[in-house]
Amino acid sequence: MRKSPAQVYALVFGASLLLAGILGFFYTADFGTGDDASRDALIGVFDVNGWHNVVHILSGILGLALARSWRGAKLYAWGFGLTYLVVTVWGFVIGDGESILGLIPINTADNFLHLAIAVLGVVAAIASPSAPAPTTVDGGRTSKAFVPSVRRRAQVKAPPAR
Repeated sequence: MRKSPAQVYALVFGASLLLAGILGFFYTADFGTGDDASRDALIGVFDVNGWHNVVHILSGILGLALARSWRGAKLYAWGFGLTYLVVTVWGFVIGDGESILGLIPINTADNFLHLAIAVLGVVAAIASPSAPAPTTVDGGRTSKAFVPSVRRRAQVKAPPAR
């Protein structure tokens, strides 16, 4: 079956966020908050700390889990698109080098990445129909949709008499 744009979004960003969260712990695993929070730049660009890494890991796992479902992926795309839009605006308002809720460090590069995640999520959600298109092709799998509701007995016709 063909994947919806939301499923592709959930799969790609789920895997990417999970990987970013895991890699982030190689840079810093500090869970300090407020003024005590330390941060390090993931691949030299994106500010991360332990809390940021956990958010990425949980977001990634959720995306991968929902990518299999047509509806779940669409909800993920809407949810993360709108959530990251709020995080983007929040990040631009508080400025470079600050932390969201005193936990999640952000910088300008993070803000632009969050904006891309937000826009792509909303676009994927809008581009995805509510349900997959109906099909009459079984694709080699047995599906209850293709089993007739009333079974007829096989009728054997006798050869014509001569």
